[in-house]
Amino acid sequence: MKIDILQEIIEKKISKKRFAVLTNLMNGKSELFELGNQLSDDFKVHKKDIENYFSHKKNGIISETNIFIQNYTKPIEVIIVGAVHIAQYLIDFSKNLNLMITIIDPREYFTKKQKFQNVKIINEWPEKILKQIQTDNNYALITLTHDPKIDDSALQFALKNKFFYIGALGSKKTHDKRCLRLKEYGYTSEQINSIHGPIGLKLGGKSAPEIALSIISQLVLEINRLNV
Repeated sequence: MKIDILQEIIEKKISKKRFAVLTNLMNGKSELFELGNQLSDDFKVHKKDIENYFSHKKNGIISETNIFIQNYTKPIEVIIVGAVHIAQYLIDFSKNLNLMITIIDPREYFTKKQKFQNVKIINEWPEKILKQIQTDNNYALITLTHDPKIDDSALQFALKNKFFYIGALGSKKTHDKRCLRLKEYGYTSEQINSIHGPIGLKLGGKSAPEIALSIISQLVLEINRLNV
């Protein structure tokens, strides 16, 4: 593979753009592919097959061709509201997953108390920060504070914008109260029901690492459904 192609790959990965590397196995030529891009003569005859493999994030030799495709997917952007103990375990579990985590918590005491590493931490109210973010279907929101003053504004933002996953920590009783508040704010039952609450798969655990495992398991399940 030529140096210029490798440099392009590095730049695309830094910019967090979704792309694929195509290689013609007959002559060894490679190029980068993004939806909407023009293909060179080495690849354009197989454009439909390439787009199909790309849309389904399939890697390997494209059927009945000499084209090898390697997809590079955008990392899932996970916004965690609440710098609590569970968040630390979520970060630990996510290390080998394609996740980019941002923690938002206006309470500096909590962000200083936990030892978060290699994670973006924002000490600000969610409603102030979230409105600065242009979300898409690659975003997930997890609220962990149990405090309606902090969690509710984040949930409202998520319900009005593009998030493939929304989850909120709390017991069934807590979630029922949360749903009533959101209904009073004017959100529909369909919108409210899109929230995973109580958050996480039912694994039966009660400790912070067990709860974090149930959350990350549910998140991965939804990511895999997203990629089907």
